[in-house]
Amino acid sequence: MDFFAHQDLARRNTRLLIAYYALAVALIVVAVYAVIALLLGVAGGEEDVSRPFWDPALFAVTAVALLAVIGLGTFFKVRQVARGGDFVARMLGGVRVDPSTEDPTERRLVNVVEEMAIASGIPAPAVYLLDERGINAFAAGLSTGDAVIGVTRGALAQLNRDELQGVIAHEFSHILYGDMRLNLRLMGVLHGILMIALTGYFLLRSSLYAPVRRSSRRDRDGGGRMAIIALGVALMAVGYIGVFFARLIKSAVSRQREFLADAAAVQFTRNPAGIGGALKRIAGHATGSRIGHKEAEEASHLFFANGLASAWLGLLATHPPLEERIRRIDAGLADGPAPGPAESPPPIPE
Repeated sequence: MDFFAHQDLARRNTRLLIAYYALAVALIVVAVYAVIALLLGVAGGEEDVSRPFWDPALFAVTAVALLAVIGLGTFFKVRQVARGGDFVARMLGGVRVDPSTEDPTERRLVNVVEEMAIASGIPAPAVYLLDERGINAFAAGLSTGDAVIGVTRGALAQLNRDELQGVIAHEFSHILYGDMRLNLRLMGVLHGILMIALTGYFLLRSSLYAPVRRSSRRDRDGGGRMAIIALGVALMAVGYIGVFFARLIKSAVSRQREFLADAAAVQFTRNPAGIGGALKRIAGHATGSRIGHKEAEEASHLFFANGLASAWLGLLATHPPLEERIRRIDAGLADGPAPGPAESPPPIPE
């Protein structure tokens, strides 16, 4: 494999997918404007029959309002994850590993992280352990200064040293090439689009449970309330459809970056069998790479391998199929035997 050419292709595809993301937001604005314009036409009655569907002023107000909602939702989530990789690791239930630990398994992990830090030329990040049986890992943070690497206990128990090194090298690629920053921004933008659906839910709920003022003919007729209910339902529908497509694009972005990180891991370790063996071990493991934590869905695109139980016909899979990843690393590995039992780390001398 030409790893440099593969990295360039992954970057180009990522830029294209981010452009699709911006297009999805634009289509959400258009859809919501169309709903509002139709509702205004219906609410206006016969005297508003001649009202033009296209109203630049109304479109501008709608666009500004929606972008403000998305922006505030994004700002809230970005501010939350801006606390650094430590926040994300703890959000997922991680416990920090003492750099001077004497536990043999944890010591091996710390040593491998330090080796990959030297190979990639960046500072060694803090290391967290997740109490999960699945074989997985992640990198999180906004810069090399606040980056962390998280590894599941399943990975430590099941992977030998070369395989663990390949997984850690993959995560260092996410740090080195800015993927972890992109991933956190994707979390923020996705939450911003979700805010549209939540706004619709608020309008719907407030309209259904608001007291009726009988002194008002408009309220008695229910025209204003029905218009707000219709707008709330429309915002919920458009918002959740937007979230679906946002997750679709997020997953596509993540899949491209995984190929890039796999290629970089081979560059760092000079050992395709390491990361390839880790992927084959996941394929043969009973729990695979599954993460059971309640926040796993939100952070699904951060992991080394798919951490979710299902991915809706594969469209929302945040990672490429294991077989394809193995084949791109080394076609010979895909047809080779499954890796043997993981080696136990040597005990630390007294």
